[in-house]
Amino acid sequence: MDEWITTSKLPLGSLIESWVTVLTDQGQDVFDAISTIVGNGIDGVTALLQAIPATIFILVFSVLVYLLHRSLVLVIGSAVALLLIANLGYWAATMETLSLVVSSTLVSVIIGVPLGIASAHRPWLYTALRPLLDLMQTIPTFVYLIPTLILFGLGVVPGLISTVIFAIPAPIRLTHLGITAVPKHLIEAGESFGATKRQLLWKVEIPSALPTIMAGVTQCIMLSLSMVVIAALVGAGGLGKPVVRALNSVNIGMGFEAGLAIVILAIILDRVCKLPEAKKQGGTQ
Repeated sequence: MDEWITTSKLPLGSLIESWVTVLTDQGQDVFDAISTIVGNGIDGVTALLQAIPATIFILVFSVLVYLLHRSLVLVIGSAVALLLIANLGYWAATMETLSLVVSSTLVSVIIGVPLGIASAHRPWLYTALRPLLDLMQTIPTFVYLIPTLILFGLGVVPGLISTVIFAIPAPIRLTHLGITAVPKHLIEAGESFGATKRQLLWKVEIPSALPTIMAGVTQCIMLSLSMVVIAALVGAGGLGKPVVRALNSVNIGMGFEAGLAIVILAIILDRVCKLPEAKKQGGTQ
């Protein structure tokens, strides 16, 4: 009775496939160049991190954490957690994951924060972006992993692009939220003193919205880490590789250890990025 619904099926899948085929045929040289440049950049960052001995990295990281937070508990906890990762034998993989997370977070923030600011000042832009952001956050990652894999080939680049697509809505949404939530009396006070739009942005809106923007950055880091295993499926390496290997071989011990390393890295990054934001909130109240 309902056969009429499927008799004239919309050729949506074939249209997307033909579009990707055209991109592959016409712009393969461009995609290869992008893949080479981005891949070499991330490989260079990874090689630099892996060249630093674990003890020196942990020592320098602990000093930076103390200078930033003045918390011995956080310093000791982070150092012990990183030593545990090194003891389990996942230090090199952790540095690969850290390189991917830092790179994807930087790209997401560089693109997402300006878009969030622009959409906060132009409601029509956020209205146009909102369905796209919903799509990027809800569509299964394997769906857009297929075209990126075809266009850029195996390696870290499709993993990075997929991670950025998945994580970039967070800084856009939270930056938009922070800018639109700036109290009107602060804007009016700045305007009464003759501040230009640029001065209002840099001296009033961004400082007031900074805690919310930092929350978007932290959320972006967490979303990037959640894509570690997906990125490993396309050759990105890192901590996702032993997880996939453990899944294929039903190795419970390896899967638990690699998963624990991912959790530890996520907790450390969350605490290091989140506490300054909490302090700023306390200082402004």
